Amino acid sequence: MNKGELVAAIAAKAEMTKVDAAKAVEAAMEVVIEALKKGENVQLIGFGTFSVAKRAARKGVNPANGKAINIPAKNVVKFKAGAKMAL
Repeated sequence: MNKGELVAAIAAKAEMTKVDAAKAVEAAMEVVIEALKKGENVQLIGFGTFSVAKRAARKGVNPANGKAINIPAKNVVKFKAGAKMAL
């Protein structure tokens, strides 16, 4: 399912227009991204939890030429599925 299909499904389920559903999806994504940038967790009970974790710097290998490279440290987003997501 892509973003357009998600918007259409939400519009049908909530009995709203696709334009309003698109605004709601976009706003929800922006709020989640802003919270994660601040280092906050976003917990949606039953759905799951988005969190930020620090990934340490490490050494890797360039697959094109086999040379060693340094991969810098960075923050990554993690998602832990909630109870309703257990399929």
